[in-house]
Amino acid sequence: MLEEVERWLADRSWSVADRPLDQLLAAKRASGTTVSVVLPALDEEATVGAIVEVIRRDLVERPAFPLVDELVVVDSGSTDRTAEVAAKAGARVVHRDAILPRIPALPGKGEVLWRSLLATTGDVVCFVDADLRDFSAAFVTGIVGPLLTEPDVQFVKAMYDRPLGDAPGQGGRVTELVARPLLNLHWPQLAGFVQPLGGEYAVRRSLLERLPFPVGYGVELGLLVDALHTVGLDALAQVDVGVRLHRHQDGQALGRMAAAIYRTAQLRLSRGHLVRPVLTQFERGPGGFVPRTHAVDTEERPPMTEIEEYAVRRVA
Repeated sequence: MLEEVERWLADRSWSVADRPLDQLLAAKRASGTTVSVVLPALDEEATVGAIVEVIRRDLVERPAFPLVDELVVVDSGSTDRTAEVAAKAGARVVHRDAILPRIPALPGKGEVLWRSLLATTGDVVCFVDADLRDFSAAFVTGIVGPLLTEPDVQFVKAMYDRPLGDAPGQGGRVTELVARPLLNLHWPQLAGFVQPLGGEYAVRRSLLERLPFPVGYGVELGLLVDALHTVGLDALAQVDVGVRLHRHQDGQALGRMAAAIYRTAQLRLSRGHLVRPVLTQFERGPGGFVPRTHAVDTEERPPMTEIEEYAVRRVA
């Protein structure tokens, strides 16, 4: 490991317990910083309501001074009751297609995160996946905390244990098989991140609006790499928030995720050389194995500062 990364691990890796809520509230009141929490959601009626309820209760209503100013669920086309459940729990629900309708929406998580910048106003934007179980407000306070108390920090990722069933530490298979090797080989300054692909992270809007967003599964790796090149390692941090329980995807879905992440990395390594952006997988059918070919996410959205509607809102 690089000496720079060893130093970074000592200086920029914290625990949620390092910053109690009352300390964060005092820092927020003094700075006037506003905080938006965004949950990207697609068919998450089983879990989104509980997450919204915890954030609303513990970080909006219970403190004398709210830590969270906006709580927004961006629905990317759910066919279940996700939007209804989230609204009933107290979130403002916005459909992906209603944000920036001039530009037709593409499928993918990154697309939702990119559009959420136009649906929110907070100085700090905190992303939380909507499929978490046994959710704790520590996921929000942990990653927002350094942005309220450390002026030089601009991007904070959550780190946690990810059990797979009853096996501790066996989750995050795409992280261990794809993302971590890519980062260690090509961006060794990022080798200290425990959960580089985790969906829980908080970023200053002033940085987020300057970054391109891969529209699909590559968004977490893309934002992390681009943030490193934009603001440097010392502006990045991570906070231990405990254990993350969520729905695990099957092996083929993980394969598609891995291909998108590799493609995102490859674009950043060499913009001039393009790989073939498709992935063929196999499923057993009545007559044997059947090939299924899927497109790999290749689209990226430009920095939000280049979007006319966003620029107009900033002037207003």
